[in-house]
Amino acid sequence: MDSGHTAWMLTASALVFFMTPGLAFFYGGLVRAKSLVNTIMLSFMTIGVVTIVWTLWGYSLAYGSGELISGFIGNFSNLGLTGISMSSEPGGDAISPLYDVLFQMMFAIITPALITGAFVERFKFSTYLIFTVIWITFVYAPVAHWVWGGGWIGSEGAGALDFAGGTVIHINAGAAAIAAALLVRKRRNPGLQSNNVTYVVLGASILWFGWFGFNGGSALAADDFAVNAMLVTQIAAGTAATVWGLIGLFSTGKISAVGVATGAVAGLVAITPAAGAVNALGALAIGLGAGVICYFAVELIHRTNLDDALDVFAVHGVGGLWGCIATGIFAIESIAGVKGVVQGEFGQVWIQIYTAIATLVYSFIVSFIILFVLDKIPGLGLRVSESEESQGLDLTAHGEQATVNDGAD
Repeated sequence: MDSGHTAWMLTASALVFFMTPGLAFFYGGLVRAKSLVNTIMLSFMTIGVVTIVWTLWGYSLAYGSGELISGFIGNFSNLGLTGISMSSEPGGDAISPLYDVLFQMMFAIITPALITGAFVERFKFSTYLIFTVIWITFVYAPVAHWVWGGGWIGSEGAGALDFAGGTVIHINAGAAAIAAALLVRKRRNPGLQSNNVTYVVLGASILWFGWFGFNGGSALAADDFAVNAMLVTQIAAGTAATVWGLIGLFSTGKISAVGVATGAVAGLVAITPAAGAVNALGALAIGLGAGVICYFAVELIHRTNLDDALDVFAVHGVGGLWGCIATGIFAIESIAGVKGVVQGEFGQVWIQIYTAIATLVYSFIVSFIILFVLDKIPGLGLRVSESEESQGLDLTAHGEQATVNDGAD
């Protein structure tokens, strides 16, 4: 095995893991103080639950050596992670096959955690844990197989480009978030009431830091492609954050810290599918588009009756859609192996469009069905009672508070 490649992939896996606690702080700072612990715990418990599911059957369904349904989902050949060698094969990859299990586990963990932003402050914690198990099995694993496991979207199928998860993670989570927001319905008192802006910026900073592993690690080696992926990640995020802040300044006369942090995340989302396909100028254009498109997507959704509390669809769904399509626009042959619109070829962008739409539709429909069934099961349901929502989910679900006033001055 190549120790340099192995060291980088282990580091990248740790960086991606760190993103989920970062997301917990990002989301936690945005909600009311009485549901701060609950919001953080939604992400934190996802780490444990998805780790177990991924080990027992999730990885096998996504990447098993064979398929239950051709092009759609893997098989059970690697249940319990059996049949996976610790050592690389001669002439094969320079790192252990176990790296893929570990690295992809971190992607699987953060994806359902992203969905939680749509239904914070009103969703039953126990139901969320059950939903996560089912969703990873019937939504995440199939889509991961489509793109990276040899399924119909990946290089052996439609030929779509998704370097680090624009479809698998962001469009997937964004579509599920819309389904959840529709079924769980609006909060009693909707609207953003950030309890701790510092947490929001801290969380966004951790996400930004971890994203270098998210995108750079997707090169699967410590090489030039990893360097380019990290560079374009930084360019897109910095551009989107700046653009979001400037739009806010022109609209309101102020630059919002929450807005700039959200803009950075939108840029990171948009560059994710394109990080292995574009150069610096392409990343600049993608970041600019993310800052503008996602900003106005947030504004538009806020004018509807949909209570996607933390703008999951506007940032991750719309950002993922823009990034996926933009990959086909700005792809450079010397990096991606195919030409995008900027090099005079239109074929790739059409592939990107229909694979993005297919992911959006599949995730929304199956997520809606899962949540609908859970809501109809006696004693389960999706939403907490009115009194629990009013009191706050920290005390009602966990018996704890983020801060306790002990009466001292």
